Amino acid sequence: MWRRAARREMGMRLGGPVFGEWSTPAEWAGAVKGHGYGAASCPVGVEASDSEVEAFAAAASHADLIIAEVGAWSNPISPRAEVREPSLERCRQSLELADRVGARCCVNIAGSRLGGEGDGPTAAGWDGPHPDNLSEATFQLIVATVQGIIDAVQPTRTWYTLETMPWVPPDSPESYERLIEAVDRPQFAVHLDPVNIINSPARYFDNGAVIRDCFARLGPHIRSCHGKDILLARGLTVHLDEVCPGDGGLDYRTYLEELAGLEADTPLMLEHLSTPEEYERAADFVRAAARDVGVELG
Repeated sequence: MWRRAARREMGMRLGGPVFGEWSTPAEWAGAVKGHGYGAASCPVGVEASDSEVEAFAAAASHADLIIAEVGAWSNPISPRAEVREPSLERCRQSLELADRVGARCCVNIAGSRLGGEGDGPTAAGWDGPHPDNLSEATFQLIVATVQGIIDAVQPTRTWYTLETMPWVPPDSPESYERLIEAVDRPQFAVHLDPVNIINSPARYFDNGAVIRDCFARLGPHIRSCHGKDILLARGLTVHLDEVCPGDGGLDYRTYLEELAGLEADTPLMLEHLSTPEEYERAADFVRAAARDVGVELG
């Protein structure tokens, strides 16, 4: 089992969405820095020219910013060919973009056998629970799908990753460990969102142990992380809500301590909030929690 490095200052980069207007790579980098972030998601899409991609990569480097991830949000394991094939192409193009821009990873979820896609009228079903999602056949389908995406692109300076989820693999540190072994590609890595695998009261109340297990098993493979929080409601039956960091029960002390043991510049990206004020409050909470454990966020 992997042993994490000694805690270091500047071991991680905080990031999140960029609000406001910008029209040049330098203005974009200035907007990211203006939010107090050291990391950001890729600011261009797959249609961007090589010169545009290079300009944003250079602006990020000049401003000491990490481009954390390129999102490939889609359903490449849909049973519907009209959803699956465009989703696979989106994954390939997104991984190519991540490699061109030098992002730490391209991230998607495994998908869902529910059948929908990431955008458009069927979006409600693209990432939802389905009885087949946890079957061995679906696990093997995910393995083959990831292998195909990586083999088609053959990235050299980024990684394809799957975000942890509550109802499709990887849904636990054990299943992610098994997935890494089965995919057997050096450019397959981990995108960790611990909130997404807190899917029972047992995990909720002992989520510090869950987080430590994630880092113990997956630490060397983690390329980017999400920063959210989760709250267990009191009403019947079990109901878990995603909430702003600081408003739930996630053990951020443990999360940040473990993050600090990873390689320098590992991003922690805030997400799923609605307003600049909410993101500012979330960032303030995470920075305060990091100070409490003796870690400075970049």
